[in-house]
Amino acid sequence: MGITWQDSLLLILKTTSQILTAGIAITAFSLLLYALTFNLRDQVARSFAVIMLCVVIIFTSEAISSISTQIAVLDFWGRVEWVGIVLLPPSYLQFSDTVLSTTGKVSRWRRRWAVRLTFLASLVFLAALPFPSIFGYLVTDRPPAPHFTISFLTDLFTIFYLVVMALAWFTFMRALRRTVTPTSRRRMIYLLFGAAAPALGGFPYLLYGSEIAAQHPLLFWSVSVLTSLLVGTLIIVMAYAVAFFGVSWPDRVVRARLFKWIMRGPVTASFTLTFATLVRRAGEMYGNATYTAAVPIVMVGTVLLFEHLITVFGPLAERFLFYGRDSESMELLHLLQDRMLSRDDLRQFLETVLAAVCDQLQAPGAYLASLNGDQMELVVTIGKTRFEGKQVSNALSALMAQKEDFPQLFQWGDDLLVPITNGEEEGKFQLLGLLGVSQMAKLPADEEQSAALTLLTERAKLALRDWHLQEQVFKSLESLSPQVEYIQRLRAAGSYDQSNVLEESSNLNGDLTQWVRDALTHYWGGPKLTDSPLANLRVVKDAIENHEGSTANGVRAILRAAIERNRPEGERRFTGEWILYNILDMKFVEGKKVREIASRLSMSEADLYRKQRIAIEAVARTIQDMEQETYHESLDH
Repeated sequence: MGITWQDSLLLILKTTSQILTAGIAITAFSLLLYALTFNLRDQVARSFAVIMLCVVIIFTSEAISSISTQIAVLDFWGRVEWVGIVLLPPSYLQFSDTVLSTTGKVSRWRRRWAVRLTFLASLVFLAALPFPSIFGYLVTDRPPAPHFTISFLTDLFTIFYLVVMALAWFTFMRALRRTVTPTSRRRMIYLLFGAAAPALGGFPYLLYGSEIAAQHPLLFWSVSVLTSLLVGTLIIVMAYAVAFFGVSWPDRVVRARLFKWIMRGPVTASFTLTFATLVRRAGEMYGNATYTAAVPIVMVGTVLLFEHLITVFGPLAERFLFYGRDSESMELLHLLQDRMLSRDDLRQFLETVLAAVCDQLQAPGAYLASLNGDQMELVVTIGKTRFEGKQVSNALSALMAQKEDFPQLFQWGDDLLVPITNGEEEGKFQLLGLLGVSQMAKLPADEEQSAALTLLTERAKLALRDWHLQEQVFKSLESLSPQVEYIQRLRAAGSYDQSNVLEESSNLNGDLTQWVRDALTHYWGGPKLTDSPLANLRVVKDAIENHEGSTANGVRAILRAAIERNRPEGERRFTGEWILYNILDMKFVEGKKVREIASRLSMSEADLYRKQRIAIEAVARTIQDMEQETYHESLDH
């Protein structure tokens, strides 16, 4: 007897359900990692991560059970699945409580004890889970899928599940009513809809509906497929709403980051699993081995294809979905990022220019110095010159100070110097740097050499001018960044509780950076440390108490902790990634001199001072974050 269309449809639905179940597990695990990576400090994100962990346990166990036929394996994974189911209600209640707390309704003793009691009740159910006589036996010989029998404890758990979920949804509704702004209210609605996914998808419906499911298998598997699609979609909606909690990034950054995470993680992994499963099932249908060589080929090909598509079309999707009316401004920022002239780029280009100068003039060496403030900074050398390595020439700086007007070409000892100037208004010229040619006792008499030198000087001028303009842009961004970040913090703080705007503004004093700078200058003792206004911050007050009332030790401990938070991971190095930390540690903690630090970090003193200012601002922002953490911890307690 051949296979009927009902059997074929049933097989397709069952396979689709298995793939979707595994896809939900993959998605939940990916979103769990996202919450732990980007939102770990926020209590809402931490509670969301616990729910995602329960979802991972439930759907991973169900996916493994769906492809196994051994009774022992089915029983083990069936009870593991129940671990996630049992922990889901208290996790939901805790999540709803943290969401309500975010709106300004701080968790008092009743809500706090309700969460604790539900977790305690879940532990009781978990303790009974290994005993079939108490929690039920596994049924494997009745369609449509393996399930556990009903017992008194499972009935009691069902009541517990429904009551706790009802309390959680009541708390969610209270949080929704407390939101005021249209944006926060819209996201809270997204959160409510998304939060329905684990509650609907996590309950074991076969516990009570196995008879109906056995009589109507097509209906059961159709509903299972639709439910899985709904659960997977709503989990992403829930993650989208949670992604905005506890972060001060602009909305477009949050959306773009989550979009990339989902596309490169759950979407790619789910499609890879889908195609691999289809290839394996096709092999089974045609009598081949379950695992063929085509499976890894399809998996690798799918991953590479999706990564390629995401790389090519991802930026277009971001521009269309997230930039909105700011698309032109964002395009300029991306253009600046992609075409930024780095120090290595500048050095490589100028080395090419100097090599061409040496070739045209038959000179043994050449060098180029850039004007940095009132000093000449040697940028690059090639061949034999009077300079050793990349040390800054005091002689060039002195020469520049002696001359008010530079001729087009002039001799400096045995070297030929070519001023690099930038034309300005009223016939005045701004000196950008000097191009020197070693051992050129006389000016080039050949017209071709003169023309080549003029052209190459123009090339160097173009690079130096763009470099100076780029530095001005960066300085503007550096001065603007603290204010923009402060506005973003206020916006994030007041999204769900407008009183946080006042609290945030009272904590974040505009003089914080100056306080940090003063305290660091007297890091090992002095009035700027002992009398620092930083002592008025909550986090510093706690540190002072921990140091037996010593203001100096308390402030110093917080400064040290803030510096360490800016330390990159891994072993200490003297690379670009470590510059800010090395400056802070060497300048203020170790007390080394500026010249020694500049020499050790291979930078000019002017560049060191600029980086030092950025490093101090980073410490101030870190202390600002620590103060907010202390404030939120005080609310939790």
